[in-house]
Amino acid sequence: MPRSVNHVASRARRKHVLKLAKGYFGRRKNVWTVAKNGVEKGLQYAYRDRKQKKRNFRSLWIQRINAGVRQYGMIYSEFIHKLAKANVVINRKVLADLAMNHPEAFKAVVDKVK
Repeated sequence: MPRSVNHVASRARRKHVLKLAKGYFGRRKNVWTVAKNGVEKGLQYAYRDRKQKKRNFRSLWIQRINAGVRQYGMIYSEFIHKLAKANVVINRKVLADLAMNHPEAFKAVVDKVK
């Protein structure tokens, strides 16, 4: 009996990977083995960086808040400590936005905590 190969499924799988490799440079976009390796690595980076994005934004917010409070003679850690003692519940994302785009509102928050 002849060997049965499910060519429809394997072709579909290859087409799917090559479609994901669209936009890659050189052989990564049209050679199956190279494209497969590139797509697998890209998916690993995407998974890892979804976690890293959260860390990066938090550190960016902290830098912006620190720059904002230094204008008023404080440092970041001191400001966050005084926020907690004053029972002001504002997250870092909102504080960073206030420091960047609404300096008068940020000044009011700083004055409330001082």
